[in-house]
Amino acid sequence: MDAPGRGRAEHIDPADQWVLNPNTGEYELRLTPSAPRRTVPQPRGGRTAPPTAPGRDVPPPRRRTPAPDPEEPLPGRRGRRPAKKKSGAKKALLWTGGTMAFVLVATAGAGYFYLKHLEGNVRTTDVGDAGASNFRKDEAFNILVVGTDKRTGEGNEGYGDKGSAGHADTTILLHVSKDRTNATALSIPRDLIVDIPECTATKDDGSKVTVAALQGVRFNRSLGEGGRDAGCTMRTVKEATGIAPDHFMMADFNAVKTLTSAVDGVEVCVTKAVNDKESKLVLPKGESTVEGEQALAFLRTRHSFGNQGDLDRIKVQQQFLGSLMRKMSSGDTLTSPRKLLKLAEAATEALTVDSALGDVNTLKDVALELKKVPPKNITFTTIPVRDNPAEKIKATVVVDEATAPQVFDMIKNDISFTEVKAQKKKEAAAVAARLKGTKADASEVRVRVFNGGAASGSAQQQLDWLQNSAGVTKSENAGNADADQAKTTLEYAPDQADQARRLADIMGLSGSAMKPGESVANAQGLPTMTLILGEDFKGAGVPLDAASAKTPDVPKSTADEVQCAS
Repeated sequence: MDAPGRGRAEHIDPADQWVLNPNTGEYELRLTPSAPRRTVPQPRGGRTAPPTAPGRDVPPPRRRTPAPDPEEPLPGRRGRRPAKKKSGAKKALLWTGGTMAFVLVATAGAGYFYLKHLEGNVRTTDVGDAGASNFRKDEAFNILVVGTDKRTGEGNEGYGDKGSAGHADTTILLHVSKDRTNATALSIPRDLIVDIPECTATKDDGSKVTVAALQGVRFNRSLGEGGRDAGCTMRTVKEATGIAPDHFMMADFNAVKTLTSAVDGVEVCVTKAVNDKESKLVLPKGESTVEGEQALAFLRTRHSFGNQGDLDRIKVQQQFLGSLMRKMSSGDTLTSPRKLLKLAEAATEALTVDSALGDVNTLKDVALELKKVPPKNITFTTIPVRDNPAEKIKATVVVDEATAPQVFDMIKNDISFTEVKAQKKKEAAAVAARLKGTKADASEVRVRVFNGGAASGSAQQQLDWLQNSAGVTKSENAGNADADQAKTTLEYAPDQADQARRLADIMGLSGSAMKPGESVANAQGLPTMTLILGEDFKGAGVPLDAASAKTPDVPKSTADEVQCAS
């Protein structure tokens, strides 16, 4: 049978071909590329013989037999999956900002070996206990996205500081809510004055080095200088904001150039023509498409936008990111296998991630979780800051203590900056019902108060307020809870519902904070509710209803908004 027609006879499996392996001297059954090879055992005497078939060098193609149950694959080869209609590729999601970019791409039909090839592109850094040990798909998560100013890569030698160790030039803390209804991208100014804690960094040869702490310095020094790695930057973010990053993704100048080219450019808009001698950006007034070197120039430009400072450049970077996300969600990108494969290569080559994200399948999982968040509920904002009062010539900024704490608390407590439907209607109705009904008198409410993540002393402070100001005299301090939790909860038995509703009314507890369950015995042996003060506890007497939290008055935008840089 000639080559084009080989294996096409009725009931013949064209994948089953016996061939001689010159490396082992044995005949092997060559299956499909994804299946393992079957080796014919040698007979005694050391001579390798092909399977018995009179007058032939190799056995004839096998006749097909009825397929076994999919859960019981043939010995020595993979079980075959039911045939599926192939799509060009799964949807991909790409994020980028400033002089950095991060892309999470999920492709279908690429195969195991291609995924391993992509995995080989990704560089990893062991950040120890600065981050999470694995990625949790069922929890909220924080990814620190870092863009360095390291001038590595072809064509980057002429940008600014040629000898940069790779500082944290652009940094975004991305928080994705547990229910995937919303996300917040919090920009961290590189000139923000912070304390950088002592950290352990990993050198190129794998050895560890302890890097000393620094007090009152620019945030961008948390990376690169003294050998500080991304783990040091993650620790600095936690120190400055109280928000613990779970993972990090880092990229350099080349990432912007390769990733924007992979999607055939990103649409940007300027309110006036730009001819910037510093960044070499030249754009006409209105809309343009930028990619490669021009995209990098757009993101590096400061002197043509706003007051020529870094804070205004951050706004431009956020506008760029929103445009890029809209481009990625368009049909032209999502239905193009060519673009998706280019993105897969560009993204993995551009990324350095923590060890927990180093597996391509994990990166795919992150991408699929991000894809669930509607663009209209992805908020871009910046840490609220004010000019550094210690400087006569203003060059750095400090955290604005008047507004920043609420921004940090909203992220820590998984509260959206946009209005979202946090639950399905049926679930929401059940939660709302917990607040409806009769309420017991405050003097009849029995509750034990635990501290489960609030500030030290909170349980006693809340107890004092309940007894002296709210009339809940049958309350007691139960000490620390077994484990910390993000949100305050109240557990009660069915016959305590009227007491629970009264306490919820007093404390401003939402229906979702009320947990029908079991009662416990108090010091007198009477059935009592359990109140656990979580990390969202703001202080004695302060209402806790997250649904009524007022969004702080800070500049912000969402991914679905079209804006022009000015």
